[in-house]
Amino acid sequence: QVQLVESGGGLVQPGGSLRLSCAASGSPFSLYVMSWYRQVPGKERELVASIAQTGGTNYADSVKGRFTISRDNAKNTAYLQMNSLQPEDTAVYYCSAFFIRRFWGQGTQVTVSS
Repeated sequence: QVQLVESGGGLVQPGGSLRLSCAASGSPFSLYVMSWYRQVPGKERELVASIAQTGGTNYADSVKGRFTISRDNAKNTAYLQMNSLQPEDTAVYYCSAFFIRRFWGQGTQVTVSS
């Protein structure tokens, strides 16, 4: 069992940046594949980026070149650096950990608007 707490969301203007953090506790962090998903009302939750236990990464086409996922196993924390944010990036962003089963954080709102 792992508990996940996201932070770092907020309101940002188009072209701006935010860094989301996901603090994990309750289970060895290095076991998990860590991912960020996002969801807007009326749509399915979509994968934004993921990072494997060994550091390999995967990104949705819509965020490639703008977002960077990383992890610090010593701090039990995953990050999502988001640059060149656009209004279409507005969503609730969820941290997820997967090892045998998937765990979710509570989500953090990101709003991109002028």
